[in-house]
Amino acid sequence: MKPTAMRLALVCAAVGAAFSSAPVCADEVVKIAFIDPLSGLMGSLGQNQLNSWKYVVAMANQQHWAKGVTFEMVGMDNKLSPQESLTDLKTAQDQGIRYIAQGNGSGVGLVLEDAVQKYNDRNPGHEIVYLNYAAVDPDMTNSKCSFWHFRLDANSDMKMEALTTFLAQDKNIKKIYLIDQDYSFGHQVSRAAKEYLARKRPDIQIVGDDFHPLAKVTDFSPYVAKIKASGADTVITGNWGSDLALLIKAAKDADLKANFYTYYAGTTGVPTAMGTAGEDRVFYVGYFNPNNEKFVGSDIITGFKKQYHDDFYVMAAYSGLRMLADGMNKAGSTDPVKVASAMEGAKVQSLNGEITMRASDHQMEQPLYIAKWVKVDGKTVKFDQENQGLGWKTESLQPEYVGAQPTSCQMKRPS
Repeated sequence: MKPTAMRLALVCAAVGAAFSSAPVCADEVVKIAFIDPLSGLMGSLGQNQLNSWKYVVAMANQQHWAKGVTFEMVGMDNKLSPQESLTDLKTAQDQGIRYIAQGNGSGVGLVLEDAVQKYNDRNPGHEIVYLNYAAVDPDMTNSKCSFWHFRLDANSDMKMEALTTFLAQDKNIKKIYLIDQDYSFGHQVSRAAKEYLARKRPDIQIVGDDFHPLAKVTDFSPYVAKIKASGADTVITGNWGSDLALLIKAAKDADLKANFYTYYAGTTGVPTAMGTAGEDRVFYVGYFNPNNEKFVGSDIITGFKKQYHDDFYVMAAYSGLRMLADGMNKAGSTDPVKVASAMEGAKVQSLNGEITMRASDHQMEQPLYIAKWVKVDGKTVKFDQENQGLGWKTESLQPEYVGAQPTSCQMKRPS
């Protein structure tokens, strides 16, 4: 224990002994800055995610996950802008916040990862740790890797490896159309889809490969018309947020019969956009599905919905805070340097079993689920989404080794 903390503990003990009615000295407060969109087209998505972190923080505080620590989430609206994100990061620095969480947009994620690294290099003793819960560009744990960055989600290559392993078994798939957002992540999804399909199913034709501006398109009907004209029986997309919800809505309005294989169909707005039209036709690949026999977080699903009238799907908030708390307990400190070192190689008990933070590149390794949008039956599908009476049925559980990828990361650790 640091001398200051020890003196404080002695003072607290003395006060408590002298005045039995005196309040107990408060735990150390560790603030986490949430830097993501809380307004605009992606605002509803970001609000759900902030609420998810807040819900898990309340649970962690109540159950004392980190001894002597109270967590607090501080929401900051970056408007999905890299420049706004840097402003938010500066605000967090000025407020003495040592931990940040971000996930929406790898373009933002790459900027933050670089900025955190440079700030920490210039300011020893005031370091910041970046918990990445959803920015999945593979470069963030490869050529751009950083000791201060921990990715809690599977990266896009890991997801595509699992997804193509699953769909390669379907001999009815003949023609695939790719449509993605026009930034680093979207291009990584397109590249991996073409590369992995060529290896696993060279007979499949790629009949389209479109990119569109991020969070700017409000009518996807022209894109859907191209998909329909191509004769594609399957669409693969990494779209998320409003870009996926509006794409699915346009496909429904045009009566497009193709199946959709997605990364983010289980996120805010998409289930409502699909409704019954997406039944048995829309799939997602991800690290989380509450409708499986391993899931142990039913109380979180029901509690979150009761409190926020919304669906909990950001399991990375649970995994990340559990890892952070365990790291603080192991380090006996909240200092980011010590905690980051303690989190390397950590085994984390999450809602779908044990997962591992790989020490070599700070990439979380975990099983991946392929799930299909179907009616709730109370057995294989207990939880619906957005009150649609439909939810996600686990079609395949891909063990973590299926999606595992080698890394080119050359980690530079503080001396």
